[in-house]
Amino acid sequence: VLVDDVLFTGRTVRAALDQLIDFGRPARIELAVLVDRGHRELPIRADYAGKTMTTAHEEVVQVLLEEEDGRDAVLLLERGSAPRAKPPRPKARRPRR
Repeated sequence: VLVDDVLFTGRTVRAALDQLIDFGRPARIELAVLVDRGHRELPIRADYAGKTMTTAHEEVVQVLLEEEDGRDAVLLLERGSAPRAKPPRPKARRPRR
């Protein structure tokens, strides 16, 4: 099962599918998304969607997760009003041997 937060144009999912197929030919791939907002550029659909939202193309959907943001929420924002993304957490380093 391939999981994505927001399904929009389908380009991110397509890139992920290309990477999966580079590893081999899976018998089946299912797509689960937290939010399906429409506006596809590619013929991709989610097998499972937590929420389906009707949005304008210029709107931004932001998903907040309690573990990262202190609360679970789905926000619909106007482009330009979206808070900047947090910088990525540093990756854990393995101890040297």
